[in-house]
Amino acid sequence: MLLETTGFAIAALIVAAAALYVVLCYNGLVRARNMLQEGWSGIDVQLRRRADLVPNLIETVKGYAAHERGIFEDLADKRAQSLAANTVGGQIAAEQAIQGALGRLFAVAEAYPELKADANFRQLAERA
Repeated sequence: MLLETTGFAIAALIVAAAALYVVLCYNGLVRARNMLQEGWSGIDVQLRRRADLVPNLIETVKGYAAHERGIFEDLADKRAQSLAANTVGGQIAAEQAIQGALGRLFAVAEAYPELKADANFRQLAERA
């Protein structure tokens, strides 16, 4: 009788330990998923903030480089694509396209020394 009770107690302990392990693993997975979603949310907010700065940057440069219309239109298109991206892959591709377009815009700015000295442009360029 004592042997049966001891065997039952050991079996119950093993089942309880297994259940505890499953619960802890599940909670860890849920915590990791929530951290991933929170991390992506923070990235998304920063990317949208950056995309919102693009029109200000374009307007600042337009005053100095009115004939560079193609670069402005390309950058505006890339910004619209970035805001419309719904997937992580789409967002990454759109941000890479914006980075390339911003590089061309900054190259245009290099040709205008008075623009490089403009405080508004410098402030926007640092944020972008």
